[in-house]
Amino acid sequence: MNPILHWASAFALLCFAVGMGLCMIRMMRGPTAQDRVLALDAAYINGMLILLVQGLRAGSSTYFEIALLIALFGFVSSVAIAKFLLRGEVIEP
Repeated sequence: MNPILHWASAFALLCFAVGMGLCMIRMMRGPTAQDRVLALDAAYINGMLILLVQGLRAGSSTYFEIALLIALFGFVSSVAIAKFLLRGEVIEP
């Protein structure tokens, strides 16, 4: 691996890990439920990006498939939580 790419990917992993840590703090201290949901969205995006960078470093496509699954489940969970916060129910009878 190119040394510049190695250091750039290590820096990116560090930045995403710091971002995830800050999201966890916001999830615990967030004054409203909306703040916690937004922090959860940012946390799953940071987790997905960590997997993508790790996939680039390892040269394996497995990381990309797992990142795709995280993105899909994260989107569905965000929609469900937003609907629950707006209406108080996820599935209407």
